[in-house]
Amino acid sequence: MDESRKHKVVMVAACPFPANHGSPASIREMSEALVELGHEVHILTYPIKENIPVVGPKIHRVSFPFLNKNKVTVGPTLEKFVYDPLMVFRLIWMIWKYKIDVIHAHNYEGALIGWLAKLVTRRPMLYNAVNNMVDELVTYDFIWSKKFALKLAGLLDKTIPFMGDYVTAVSDSLKAYLVKIGVRADKIQVLPAGVNASMFSARNKLALREKYGYREEQQIVIYTGSLDKFQRIDYLLDATHLLKPKYPELKVILASNIANQKDLDTIEAQIQALDIDDVVDIVKGLELEKLPDYLALSDVATLPRTDCPGHPVKILNYMCGNIPIAGFSGAAKGLHHMKTAVLAEDHNVKEFAESIAMLLDEKDKAQYVAEKARQTLGELYEWKVLAKGIAVIYDMLIEGDFETRKPLLKQYIRDSYQPKFWDKRQEQKTPVPEDILERRKGERRQQQLRIDFIERRRVIDAE
Repeated sequence: MDESRKHKVVMVAACPFPANHGSPASIREMSEALVELGHEVHILTYPIKENIPVVGPKIHRVSFPFLNKNKVTVGPTLEKFVYDPLMVFRLIWMIWKYKIDVIHAHNYEGALIGWLAKLVTRRPMLYNAVNNMVDELVTYDFIWSKKFALKLAGLLDKTIPFMGDYVTAVSDSLKAYLVKIGVRADKIQVLPAGVNASMFSARNKLALREKYGYREEQQIVIYTGSLDKFQRIDYLLDATHLLKPKYPELKVILASNIANQKDLDTIEAQIQALDIDDVVDIVKGLELEKLPDYLALSDVATLPRTDCPGHPVKILNYMCGNIPIAGFSGAAKGLHHMKTAVLAEDHNVKEFAESIAMLLDEKDKAQYVAEKARQTLGELYEWKVLAKGIAVIYDMLIEGDFETRKPLLKQYIRDSYQPKFWDKRQEQKTPVPEDILERRKGERRQQQLRIDFIERRRVIDAE
């Protein structure tokens, strides 16, 4: 089958852009990869931005006098109620002026803006879903009533995802959620966040520690990303409190690309209350080009977030950085316990601390999970591959045919990115009789529970 045709696409990014976090970073890298394939990509966004180069796409911004154009934040803000309506009119104008083929809308605001423009222009819309509102909206403290915020989130979840002609979901669990609330399974495709692995080249660990003021003998645990409440930094600080007595040379780095003052105040108050101020370093405004350095100088990377329907981009950064990962299972999309990470049950801080300790103590285990994670990454999450699949979806939207090109789509994007059960019996050369396989199916869950129980006590080698 022929490769996909070249298209004119507008990315609807109702957020600061470019910015060094989550969705803006994914939109930038996705757009650049599509341009490299020969597509014409326009990005419609806010006037707020960070000093990050964007190579290839054409950027268009709405603006309004007297509004803050410099402060990058995550989540709802009052400025959105001004910028978003302006984006609707600008989007309609752009579609007509540049003869746009496809609207590619990101996140909830982008989907609503794109849908309104779609009603006028009749262009097909691809909605890229990265979260659900039920899990996230109540964590921002933007709406004073949590009860009202939860009801509003439920309403948004039951309307916005249905506005796209086709939907990509950033994880298997988010796809399952969208299908559960009524989105047609044949109109939704898992599309994980991608990564540019080339930026994570090998680095000298000791030289970097000296450069950034850390000592060779220190045991460094790192978290990268925003410090918003839903990231559960409080769990990492609680785990640090448990680890401190055992590790006198422990250092925990919160390498934050974005943080508001309220979250910073909360975190600093907890640090003082737990008496770990001598252990925790907060790096504010981490620049993208320094991220690989901080990962390379650290011993363990952490995922303190739980119950995450999306796919945290930091996971891919950690995998590319070849650093062992400890975290909670709910946010560990694409990771497998004791093979590509050491994972704890959601909200179990003691187990989370033990996961970090295991990777600090057992160097062979740490190296094993880091290398396996990097190998698993392969080209599955490379934007240069995923972008080819996105282009196929554009073809499907324009042609109105969602079946003919499915085989071509599967060459670039998998149906699922969920890790499968790993068992050495899969490597047996002699086929297992069917009756035995059937009997084992009923025993598999109990086998996995026993394996997890033993692993937590560190008496077996996952290999």
